[in-house]
Amino acid sequence: MGKPTGFMESPREMPSRRSVPERLHDFREVYNPFPILKLREQGGRCMDCGIPFCHQGCPLGNLIPDWNDLVYRDQWRMAIDRLHATNNFPEFTGTLCPAPCEASCVLGINSDPVTIKQVEQSIVDRAWDEGWIIPEPAQVKTGKKVAVIGSGPAGLAAAQQLCRAGHDVTVFERADRIGGLLRYGIPDFKMEKWRLDRRLDQMKAEGVEFRAGVNVGVDLDCKELLESYDAICLCGGATQARDLPIEGRDLGGVHFAMDFLPLQNQKVAGDSQSAETFITAEGKHVIIIGGGDTGADCLGTSHRQKCASVYQFEIVPQPPKDRAAGNPWPQWSNILRVSSAHEEGGTREYSIQTKRFVGENGKVTALETVLVEVKNDNGRMSFAEVPGTEKTYKADLVLLAMGFTGPERKGLLEGLGVELDRMGNVKAGADKKTSVDKVFTAGDMTRGQSLIVWAIAEGRQAAHSIDEYLMGSSELPSPLNNGNDRRPFA
Repeated sequence: MGKPTGFMESPREMPSRRSVPERLHDFREVYNPFPILKLREQGGRCMDCGIPFCHQGCPLGNLIPDWNDLVYRDQWRMAIDRLHATNNFPEFTGTLCPAPCEASCVLGINSDPVTIKQVEQSIVDRAWDEGWIIPEPAQVKTGKKVAVIGSGPAGLAAAQQLCRAGHDVTVFERADRIGGLLRYGIPDFKMEKWRLDRRLDQMKAEGVEFRAGVNVGVDLDCKELLESYDAICLCGGATQARDLPIEGRDLGGVHFAMDFLPLQNQKVAGDSQSAETFITAEGKHVIIIGGGDTGADCLGTSHRQKCASVYQFEIVPQPPKDRAAGNPWPQWSNILRVSSAHEEGGTREYSIQTKRFVGENGKVTALETVLVEVKNDNGRMSFAEVPGTEKTYKADLVLLAMGFTGPERKGLLEGLGVELDRMGNVKAGADKKTSVDKVFTAGDMTRGQSLIVWAIAEGRQAAHSIDEYLMGSSELPSPLNNGNDRRPFA
């Protein structure tokens, strides 16, 4: 552990955010640097809790007490080694993961949990600054060829693991740049893309081949893919957005969130945007339907594009500020959270349902809504309208951010003929094997919409299984099959 009395002496502390007026003029990350001495103090709050329940909250099995202690003791080089032993990309999880580990922290039973996520982020930032993170190419090549379809966190994790095991790995991405949702789904104010680019440079130096702009199943025939590679890993994500098929859905100005967010990311990257195709919130009354992270991303982007007003709708009731009796530790805490985007403005509306979109001349002008109550319908949640609560909201731009229903089936999945489960995800066992020989899967494509930490864990698991399939055995860690496997093979 760190300091035996640290958790009693030091309160939880996080880096400050840049002021709202300052950050609304750019798309840079919102947090200010955190002093090293303060960070070491935060690492010293980690308790000698006997059973580190933070492991229960982390699918990757991150060695959290180890690197908290090492940061407190100023042993940063050892800390990054511990971190990389279980996580290929701690800068991605450090910036984007909602930190279920912190919700499981023993200190969080009756106090504020350890700032695990901030310690993790600071370790990897220090490691990059010190030049400790370098390419780690395989010493012996196997001659086996693996195709990874999709370059999000699951695909990148699988690719790096397999490449370091000695296989020739090619990553296919249908977008024009590598990174999946890390590139085009996450606004730069949450994670600037130089964090992604430096990892991609490391992977290229290790031998991973990236092929962007290739839509497998459309541009590249699935039969040709199967014939050309010894194994295939499907990591295309759950990109089928949940729609809202109500009256007026076809009006102009009603868009999926993932039609809106990538355009701004491309603009930040320096791509020119035509006025005809660029979706902007500038000067518009915006309504975001969906109260999750994607909705918050739309909210922060709308603020920076200088919208006239913005509402964020959520059909469920407002969460409590503290854990409810039915949501005990160490479960994920279903409480009200205020992201940096919410801090910047806008109005959050709960228990509200959109009835129809209203428009003029083919363009949306308003939404008709009603408040709803949650009903328990034989154990299933349903919603009942509250009479007399009808209301109309002005809207020039509506963004649908209601989550995703699974992977897209046309093209890749239909071409390969893989079996799907009852939810429409790619069916696979614990070893990530699909119903088609030598085809594996990982991440949201098989789990459904989930967290980045799960995506990386799944990618690492798929890499272990593919390596074992190709070679008969594997020294790569198996994070989802063997929770005790902590061998430091990054």
